[in-house]
Amino acid sequence: MSAAQKIAEIEAEIARTQKNKATENHLGLLKAKLARFRRELLESATKGSKGAGEGFDVSKSGDARVGLVGFPSVGKSTLLNKLTETYSEVAAYEFTTLTCIPGVIQHLGARIQLLDLPGIIEGAKDGKGRGKQVIAVAKTCNLICIVLDGTRPLTDKLIIERELEGFGIRLNKTPPDIIVRKKDKGGIFITRTVPTPRLSDETVNLICKEYRMNSADITLRAPCTADELIDVLEGNRAYIPCLYVINKCDELSLEDLNIMNRLPNCAYVSADKEWNLSGMIERIWDMLDLLRIYTKPKGIAPDYDAPVVLPRRKCTVEDFCNRIHRGIMSEFKYALVWGMSAKHYAQKVGREHVLMDEDIVQIIKKL
Repeated sequence: MSAAQKIAEIEAEIARTQKNKATENHLGLLKAKLARFRRELLESATKGSKGAGEGFDVSKSGDARVGLVGFPSVGKSTLLNKLTETYSEVAAYEFTTLTCIPGVIQHLGARIQLLDLPGIIEGAKDGKGRGKQVIAVAKTCNLICIVLDGTRPLTDKLIIERELEGFGIRLNKTPPDIIVRKKDKGGIFITRTVPTPRLSDETVNLICKEYRMNSADITLRAPCTADELIDVLEGNRAYIPCLYVINKCDELSLEDLNIMNRLPNCAYVSADKEWNLSGMIERIWDMLDLLRIYTKPKGIAPDYDAPVVLPRRKCTVEDFCNRIHRGIMSEFKYALVWGMSAKHYAQKVGREHVLMDEDIVQIIKKL
């Protein structure tokens, strides 16, 4: 039996198994097997395909990378053309775009790389079509924009989410608070810092056994599920924010728009008529969660035209210096900071000082 047949068989068994306390262990084991077979299927597809990465080798540039993912003919290429100065072929037939086409959005002094990815098909997670290459590129993005046809958004949304989930991409989620430390002997030792009723010790042991892990210290610091434990054991999951771009909203009624407006993380646009494209860029900027830090050489006014752009979660003075040049920290003495993070005008700070949006920084080097 091939890996694809085993996957289909396990998925069917999961679908017909009732979810309750009695079936918890069985479902956990099935999910672990499913994750393993999917990984093996994708690995075999990568080894057996010639030129699998052809046309998808796009170097990362700019301050952030955003990927446009969706089915064929939903308007991804039109959005790229409207939002950037790059041309991507647009036509009335499917699969017009056969490779990854990059463009650049200039916004608030930042350069955001926008990728027009070829349309994926249902079954991409199992190696069908070129979806494997498309989703592999999406894994490298700081933000994924799932472009949906406004006339059928909910159905397409569920299918695309399933494809991305099957490839190890977790949308709008944070990594599970689980720590796994492998050891040579001693068996599986489980520590819980909070009650985790959805994941019993027996289920944890069965999942570890499926991964041939006989000895490990496992710390569960949140009420985790079997799926989250499997994600940690697989170790190749990508947790990426996602913006759902509902295109062709000019074809929708006001009632339809009011219904879909309840969906979180959505931007409603019409690429052809250029409706709300600036609003989409603002949503992209907000979800990327970037900070702009301005440089100030000694005796010169700050450079407001070319900010240093950094992710908010990694924005100390040391991160700022390393973004400019790795050699700065070897000569670093202290920094002067103006802005929201400073307690007073031109505050003298060290390398661990946390910066805020639109701070001004002057680096003082050792003599």
